[in-house]
Order: sequence, then C-alpha cells, then structure tokens
Amino acid sequence: GEGVKPFTPEKTKEIVMSLQQPAVFCNMVGDWPALHWNVKYLSAVLEGRTIQFRLGLKTVDLVPQFETSCSYVEATLEEFLAWSCGQPSCLSGPFSCYDYSKYWAYADYKYIARIFEDKPEIFQDIRWSDFGFPGRSGKESTLWIGSEGANTPCHLDSYGCNLVLQVQGRKRWHLFPPGDTSFLYPTRIPYEESSIFSKVNIANPDLKRFPEFRNSTVHVVTLSPGQVLLVPRHWWHYVESIDPVTVSINSWIELDADHEARVEEAITRMLVCAIKSAENPSDGDLWLNPTEVEATSHEINLQYLNKAVSAYLKCQETSVSGQARSSSTGAEQRTNASCKRKRREVGCEPEGCTLLTQECDFPTPKAEELQKIPFGPHLIQVLPQSPKTNVMGAVAVESDGRDLCENEGEHFGKLHCKRKRLLMSNDCETAARQMDPDCRPCTSQTALSTNDLLDCLVNPRVISLVAQLLLKRTRV
Repeated sequence: GEGVKPFTPEKTKEIVMSLQQPAVFCNMVGDWPALHWNVKYLSAVLEGRTIQFRLGLKTVDLVPQFETSCSYVEATLEEFLAWSCGQPSCLSGPFSCYDYSKYWAYADYKYIARIFEDKPEIFQDIRWSDFGFPGRSGKESTLWIGSEGANTPCHLDSYGCNLVLQVQGRKRWHLFPPGDTSFLYPTRIPYEESSIFSKVNIANPDLKRFPEFRNSTVHVVTLSPGQVLLVPRHWWHYVESIDPVTVSINSWIELDADHEARVEEAITRMLVCAIKSAENPSDGDLWLNPTEVEATSHEINLQYLNKAVSAYLKCQETSVSGQARSSSTGAEQRTNASCKRKRREVGCEPEGCTLLTQECDFPTPKAEELQKIPFGPHLIQVLPQSPKTNVMGAVAVESDGRDLCENEGEHFGKLHCKRKRLLMSNDCETAARQMDPDCRPCTSQTALSTNDLLDCLVNPRVISLVAQLLLKRTRV
C-alpha cells in the first residue's frame, strides 16, 4: 500500500550489516522531510551563514587532486548558487575569483549537528531509524554540497560502513572491492586519520606508473535523488558530482571490526607524525590533510594507541563472555556517532566514548542467509563494470527503481572542529598546485625520500601485521 516501505527496519539493518557488496535502496525515504533539502531551501535555513568550500580545477591531471592542493573560501549558499548559475560576479562574492567553467566547489564533511546547532529540530528530517538504527538522525549525519565536477580523491574509510542519501542532483560513484587494495596503490600521504588514499587518479589513471591498476574491478553507479547507497566496509570509492548542483547526506555505521581498525590507525598516526615531524619544516611538504587539526605530539599519540588497544581488548572480553549489550541507550549511540573518526578533541577522547554498543552484537549471517538477500526493484546490486568499458563509464540507477543498465554512454565522521586551512588561496585564477604524493626529488631518480619510506612502513598490510603483533603482546 501507499507509504509502506519495501523493507522493515529489522530487515534493512540485516542487509546493511551483512551485505559485502554495494547496493542501492529504492523507495525507502519517500516520507523523509530531508528530501526537500535542496540548496535553495538550505540557504534559507542558514540565513546567510557562511560555510567553507573547497575549490579544485576541472582539468584532469594524472595526479589526484588532493585536498592539500585545493583552494578554500568562506561563502554563503546564496553566493554558491549565484556562482553555479552563472550570475554576475558581484552576487557570487568569494567565488567571483574562480571561473565556473574551470573550477568546481565542494562543501564536504559539513556536520549537520554543528551547522544547524541552533535549529536542533531539523535533525529529525533524517530518519535512519527506517534502516534499523533507532535514535540515529541528522545529528549523526554529514552534509555534502557540490557543483558539477566536485570530487574527493579515491580512498577507503578505515571505520564502519556508509549509508548515503542523494537529495539533489546526481553523483557518480566508482567503487572498488577491498581485494583490489594493492591495485590501487594505497598511500597515507597526505595523512588523514581513517582515510587511506589511492595514488591513482581514477579519472585519468597513469598506467605506466601504476600498471597493476589494470587488474582492478570497478563498480559504477549513478545515484539519483531519493536513493540510498550502501558502501560496505573498506570499499574504495571515488565520487563525482555530475549535475550543476548536488546535495547528499550520509551516516557512518559503527562495526565491531572498528576496534582493531582504531589500533591500526593509532599505529599509523604515531609513525607518520614522528617521521614527518622530524623533517625540515622548510621543505614545504604539505603532508597533513586540511581536515586534520594538527600534528599531535608523540605523547598524545601514545595515549591514543593505549586507549585504542584497551577498547579493543574490552570488546574482545565482552564478546567472549557473551555479555549482552542490549542495555545501550540512544544517548550512548549518539555519543558514538558524534565521536566517529578522530577522538583527540577535548571531551572526545576514546575513554569518553562508549564504543560500539548496539551494532557490536549484530549477528553475522551465514552463507546461505546471504543468498536470501532480496535483490529486486527496491534493492539493486551495483554490478562490476565490463572489462571492455572505460573505467569512467557509468551504470545508472533510475529513480523508478528499474534494474541497473551497465555501460551507459560520500571515517565514521570527522572531528567536529574547524579545519586548519593549510592552503587559503583566494588569488583569482590561481591554478591549484598538484602535489606528487611520492614527492620524489628531481635530482636523482634513485634517491629515496621520507615519503618513500613511509609508503612502505604504513602500507595497510604492514600496519595490520604490526597491530596483530602488538595485540598478541598485550595478551602475554
């Protein structure tokens, strides 16, 4: 009947927590007020408040356009709309220095709890309870607003799985399975907790430098308004806005495996900060992503590592003893969600967060149960791209929920803190400087840099082994 959703919250949660491939939910959010959150509406709600936009060049280079090579402006949504609609420069304010035909703009990772802190009633416009997560609303969600071409370099999130609601315009997702990690040449420079970047520019891969990328398998889907994409744990993704204005909302769902991932991230942070901080500051290597507040000290990083290990061991003990966690309250869940990626901000240390409450105990379905996943018009698989199709080809999901048509012609959240602007360039028509993540010296092709060493030391496979050895030591 009208208004009846295709899946119950319990069934939806079972799918989200068990499905190990990306899929699109259709007809699940038709009654969400958040579907009205287009840029014009949000502009009226914000009443002239400025937010930060990241600007990048539309020209496609062989090197990924990392956030360290972008420019940043503070602007209102009215100014963003005027710019994206081609209105006179006097109306677009800070954007007037950037030619719309050459640049894209992205207001990404905007925490709804922060930008609408004086309008908490708006949090209820987002109802993740329909997906089986009671108590999760806009307060535990993130807002993304972009222009055509806006994107984030290909990366994977160390923590959780991801639910993404498309509100306005369309976004094209290029997803790669966890098993393709070595083909994507992972790097931690620029460093950002819980984000492992790929050295490959998915939009224009340099196959001479990264030949193994040919062996990767891309799953491509065009997400339309009203659809929700499930991005499973550790799936690589490159996302691009393909319409003049796009709005999407996401929420990261905590998983039991995140405890070990936090240990690995703590080890990575210690190594990266220790080695990069030892370099000459005048070298000018912008190794810290703007989303990171600062390079924390060795002492703080060691405390963070110990807390991560303690949380992991506590969860393991609880799992072994079989103690139920059903007593978790909605308030505890909200605490988890608001302290997602980075737990070093004052009042948001690991010891101040109850990690993984309700989700930690969700049973893992058996193989035969996975075969019962109800794929159909309301749950559409994101299928692998045909090998004969260019990697940037698209697979569209129509709004009416039709089956995907192949080969057509956004870690948990980050800290609720103001970005440290490493690059704040407002010079008109200044090309964003592209940074080679390897930063190899030009004087000698055989010279090894600090980043070369780091690429090996903090490779995910190495860090995973170190974490296992470290956790084994704590049990002796």
